[in-house]
Amino acid sequence: MNILILGGGGREHALAWAVMQNPKCDKLIVAPGNVGIAEIAECAALDILDGGAVVEFAGDNAIDLVIVGPEAPLAAGVADVLREEGYSVFGPSAAAARLEASKSFTKEICDAAKAPTAAYAHFTDAAAAKAHVRAGGAPLVVKADGLAAGKGVIICETVAEAEAALDDMFGGVFGGAGAEVVIEEFMTGEEASFFVLVDGEDVLPIGTAQDHKRVGEGDTGPNTGGMGAYSPAPVMTDAITQKALDEIVRPTMAEMVRRGMPYSGVLYVGLMIENGQPRLVEYNVRFGDPECQVLMMRLGAQALDLVQACAEGRLGEARVSWADDHAMTVVLAAAGYPGDYAKGTVIGGLDGLAEDSFHQMFHAGTVEKDGKVVASGGRVLNATARGATLAEARARAYALVDAVDWPEGFCRRDIGWRALP
Repeated sequence: MNILILGGGGREHALAWAVMQNPKCDKLIVAPGNVGIAEIAECAALDILDGGAVVEFAGDNAIDLVIVGPEAPLAAGVADVLREEGYSVFGPSAAAARLEASKSFTKEICDAAKAPTAAYAHFTDAAAAKAHVRAGGAPLVVKADGLAAGKGVIICETVAEAEAALDDMFGGVFGGAGAEVVIEEFMTGEEASFFVLVDGEDVLPIGTAQDHKRVGEGDTGPNTGGMGAYSPAPVMTDAITQKALDEIVRPTMAEMVRRGMPYSGVLYVGLMIENGQPRLVEYNVRFGDPECQVLMMRLGAQALDLVQACAEGRLGEARVSWADDHAMTVVLAAAGYPGDYAKGTVIGGLDGLAEDSFHQMFHAGTVEKDGKVVASGGRVLNATARGATLAEARARAYALVDAVDWPEGFCRRDIGWRALP
């Protein structure tokens, strides 16, 4: 079959790698792709936010399945346009994608489904939001209501920090995403990422992970898009996983069906777990990045079978075959990230890296210039490895990191610290 993946980051490189392991993939095109993806698949220049352009491209290339990687095309309705033209699509409708595109919508759905989550308030003007903060005090969490590329969440330890965050959001730092804000109680506990495939009301768990959002070691400093991840997440015991399914995921999916917007695709369930009780932090309507990298390393070729079953509404007959293994990914980022950082710095040492079912260097923000690989984003590479134990996966991942010659890059050296001595 001919497959098109939309996107060009580390998540899409990992998806492309897993898809290519499956013999049923005859041809893979990734749009726009990146330097690393170009080594294993065809890359194409395509406006992935333009549903008409994607449909035309799919027709010209006899595409059988479209896998939508990032959230922006989903929120823009690209999956809807493709489905209307008869294509098999992995990814939710624009209506269902509001579970990520609007934090206030998600809270409304959770209220209706009685899914446990943080107490919250929704605001459209700064004065009312600040009054709420002053009345309730800190710590608390201020979130841009819309899509902000993973950066619109600010944990505020003081009222002054919260007021500054509100000034930034209503002042346009996150563009239109911050025109409305949600202020939430600060939840304590341990975070975990839970991934399920959904096709209406059928739900299939496909893995757990923990990522490291803060830029600094010991989980300090500002939030990022993610500095590393590992799978499985030890905190996600069988009992907690079942609670998350019964109390959060299934009621939410039933409410979406009740509202006439059934969900289809992967659902990222961000959880906070305390005293054995999971509560929802957020939903994302696509694979997390960098969690996708560790999930794909563990799933391998079967990822395509699962994705196809989901896209075709056959999830009820799908099964996941898990090895008793572990995976870790370490993000190499440009110095200065998540603040200002330089682009165009040359990355060496990539040619000699081991690349097999236990070692992969997934590219996130790279381009080729004058025959050399250069950094083009904040998060640039994902050193990803698999092992029989998490310690073995960690050793292999950091060996990949150490083989890269990139003085202008940095990484956290403590990925997995919650689960390792």
